[in-house]
Amino acid sequence: MLKTYNGSCHCGAVRFEAELDLTQSSYRCNCSICRRNRFWPAVAKDGQFRLISGAEMLTEYLFNTRKNQHVFCKVCGVRPFGVGNETPIGKMYGVNIGCLENVTEEELSRIPITYVDGMNDRWQQAPQYFSHL
Repeated sequence: MLKTYNGSCHCGAVRFEAELDLTQSSYRCNCSICRRNRFWPAVAKDGQFRLISGAEMLTEYLFNTRKNQHVFCKVCGVRPFGVGNETPIGKMYGVNIGCLENVTEEELSRIPITYVDGMNDRWQQAPQYFSHL
C-alpha cells in the first residue's frame, strides 16, 4: 500500500516526499557505488517522487553508462535519492530509506530486502555474499 513519506539529507538542505510501498522489496546492491555508500533504496515510480526544496544544493555524479543519476547534497554529502532513467519499469527514483523521516524503527526492521549482484552485472540474482550489504 502506497504511503507518502517525507525525507531529507542529513543537514536538511534537500527535502523530498515520495509515495512508497514499504511492504514491497527494497534493494541492497554490491556494485561499486552502492557498496561504498551503503545505499538502501525503495522504488518510487515516475510521478511518485517530489523534490520539495534544495535542487540547487544537489550535485550529480554519472559513471559507467551515464544513464543513472546519483545525486548528493553539496553540504552534508548524503545521497537522498537517485534516478534510474532506463530501467525495466521506465524512469524511477531510488529513495534512500535511511533519509525517510516519518518511518519508525519497527517499520524499518520489516522492510523486505532483495540483494542484487550489480558488481557482476547479474541484476536478477543475489551475490554469493551479501550479509555485509
